[in-house]
Amino acid sequence: MSRSLTSNEVNFLIYRYLQESGFKHSAYNFANETAIHKSQIDGSSIPAGSLISFLQKGVQYMEIESKIRHGINSEVAYESPLQLLYPDVAKEKVVPANRPKVQKRDTSENRERIESMEVEPPKVFQIPEEKVCVLLGHTHEVFICSWSPTNPNQLASGSGDSTARIWTVPPGPCRNDPNWDPNPMVLKHTYDDQNKDVTTLDWSPNGARLATGSYDGIARVWSSDGRLLKQLERHKGPIFSLKWNKSGTYLLSGSVDNTAIVWEEATGRVVQQFHNHSDPTLDVDWRSDDTFASCSTDKLIYVCQVGKNEPVRRFQGHRDEVNAIRWDPTGKLLASCSDDFTAKLWSLDSDQCVHSFQEHTKEIYTIKWSPTDRILASASFDARVKLWDIEAGKCIHTLTKHSDPVYSVSFSPDGKYLASGSFDRCLHIWNVKDGTLVKTYRGKGSIFEVAFSGNGEKIACCFSNSITNEFSVCVVDSPGYGENENVEVFDIRK
Repeated sequence: MSRSLTSNEVNFLIYRYLQESGFKHSAYNFANETAIHKSQIDGSSIPAGSLISFLQKGVQYMEIESKIRHGINSEVAYESPLQLLYPDVAKEKVVPANRPKVQKRDTSENRERIESMEVEPPKVFQIPEEKVCVLLGHTHEVFICSWSPTNPNQLASGSGDSTARIWTVPPGPCRNDPNWDPNPMVLKHTYDDQNKDVTTLDWSPNGARLATGSYDGIARVWSSDGRLLKQLERHKGPIFSLKWNKSGTYLLSGSVDNTAIVWEEATGRVVQQFHNHSDPTLDVDWRSDDTFASCSTDKLIYVCQVGKNEPVRRFQGHRDEVNAIRWDPTGKLLASCSDDFTAKLWSLDSDQCVHSFQEHTKEIYTIKWSPTDRILASASFDARVKLWDIEAGKCIHTLTKHSDPVYSVSFSPDGKYLASGSFDRCLHIWNVKDGTLVKTYRGKGSIFEVAFSGNGEKIACCFSNSITNEFSVCVVDSPGYGENENVEVFDIRK
């Protein structure tokens, strides 16, 4: 006898889906509201992608049910699977899959669309599989990666499998060697059966320390050879952001418990805990050795200084949660991006924003400054990346080749190139000067993070596919490095 899923089981599957899709604070809030921790469900025994698997099988069952109900023997096609949820679908609206579609009347608008599709498609270089260094070992989604600032071959990654890993990438041009064993240092964050996602990580400026933040609310400091040096315990919720200050004396953490904490590197003691926000702190960023900014789902941004109880500045202007903040290289301007579809610039000289960039049509997930020019990059759920000229206050390039939300962007150290990673499984590398697509690589899963190495020779990207259980960090050569390789020219629109 079959039985139905309980509400607790459905809630757990939704919670896992939110986690796997990268919606960390949404997953945390959903778990709290539904009291998932009281459900006694063993999450370690439930495979990744279970909710999608259930839905796909449900669609197949409903298709069979509809065919039987309407006496259709051939394969049928609906405009959308959601149509199967309607109380009843009229038989004449069930169209056999092999029936040709009715052509729309050739209006001038349609003719223009057809003519635009017949334009010669652009050609770009596709990075072949044999020129990709694939780092395997993680068993759940890989959310983050970061290169050592002092060792150009050392790369750290963090995953939903409760580990961070430190990899040594072979020097020289990238290649896919099936006989090579990456043998990373595995930094375990828990020793029980429950997975605690490693949500953030950051190298100290001298490359001697790696800080990691986890869903268990603990910040950890590791040596570059993988030894656990300190566990920093004060937060009451997951840590979503960790940053070292420029001298490496302080470590700053932001948490779902609404607070930010400054820790002393030498002793691990709490220097100061800041309680400014009324909702989860999503990102933090240092301006100087003792001044930083924090942002939150409460739509606010605070600038704080170590030793002062009150904020130096309070920036209000976003109409939805603020996802990320970044100081420009000079420390004069602070950029922010939000679920309100805007990116804004702020100055300590004013409470009002200097510029408000409003051309995106969906939530902006992240922003990055060019290290050499007054250019800001923004990446959005509208599948667009935009480059903004800060002096002119306008968009200079819109990068449009992605087809799904863009989660990460990274500038090369010389500012000439920008890498972007999307849920469409594509890593794109762009020329910043003219906005053209230079290289691309299509992997086997959604991309959560991309990062240029400190010497600009390599790009790392985190791929995750919860349906096929393929999780990897891939490393490719940046443009101008290893250019004697044979690359395939292909049509980006196919």
